[in-house]
Amino acid sequence: MTRKKIVLLAFAAALLAAGGWYRYYLATAMPGTLALATTKAPQQAAKTVGGEPVVIVAAGAQQASHIEVFPLVASTIQPELTAYATVLDLQPLFDLHDRLATARAERDSLSAQSTASLAQYQRSRILFNDNHNISEKALQDAQATMRTDQAKLQAADVSQLGLKATLRQQFGDALVRATDKATSPLFRRLLAGRSMIVRVTLPIDSTVVAPAVITIESPAGRRIVAQKLSASPQSDPALQGMSYLYAADAQLPSGTHATAHVASSAAGSTGLLIPENAIVWYGGQAWAYVRTAPDRFTRRFVPSVKTVEQGFIVTTGFRAGDLVVIHGAQLLLSQELTPQGITTQCKDPPECDG
Repeated sequence: MTRKKIVLLAFAAALLAAGGWYRYYLATAMPGTLALATTKAPQQAAKTVGGEPVVIVAAGAQQASHIEVFPLVASTIQPELTAYATVLDLQPLFDLHDRLATARAERDSLSAQSTASLAQYQRSRILFNDNHNISEKALQDAQATMRTDQAKLQAADVSQLGLKATLRQQFGDALVRATDKATSPLFRRLLAGRSMIVRVTLPIDSTVVAPAVITIESPAGRRIVAQKLSASPQSDPALQGMSYLYAADAQLPSGTHATAHVASSAAGSTGLLIPENAIVWYGGQAWAYVRTAPDRFTRRFVPSVKTVEQGFIVTTGFRAGDLVVIHGAQLLLSQELTPQGITTQCKDPPECDG
């Protein structure tokens, strides 16, 4: 055998040994790479059953994706009506409050002055009656001072009552009482800009009663809880109905028009509440996933009867006890819409380097 053939055979043996070592390395040091190259196409994860889209997710994958479900329960749906609401400008309230505070301080000063002049007149009269220890003119001067101070005090009382009447005519009894107390929590929140006053106009209907609590829907769609204060002494000239004042711990620009949601006194009906975090939007419609088997989730259309703060009220399409997905619904929709039968895994790892 020639020297050249011997070299070629040795080189071929070295290549075979290197190939065997490389496969051993993949199988031991990098088992995932070998498994990646030999893994078969995954089982279909989304399909249609009975006309409804179904997503198949193994239990381990559900736990890893933090998919959570919640059983639906039947509840009473209280009918709700909408009303017009307007955020009031509170600057007139603050101005009247300042004028009223000044009037109270002036009245207190005049009251003290009137008390002093009355005491002086009484002393002067005793001295005059006691053998004319003072002149009659001095007594008359003391009497005139007393009557002048009493007149000023009466005028201050009338002015204070007038300011209160103006305040009541514009903002109602509840806010008058709030301005009477320097420690009023409501008035402090109003001054600090943490609360607002909203005039709500309810429709003219004998069955509509202004509830103690309503919700105001802001222009951004956020619902704000509002507490009833009193009937509104003024109404919106553009609206027909009964007006009430409500206080809410929020701040919207004065003059903002909003929608008030008011619970009706009519009898309620039975329905199911689909939580807001269970809703996914697809094709411009609301949907929710229901777990119909340990590893299967069915997407169902949400035929909303009424939208409430917590979600959607439905009377068809769902049953009490259905396990709706309240966390991970968007992941299920993404999985459902992912094209099936397409893999992005690299079959030959050495060729992935490029």
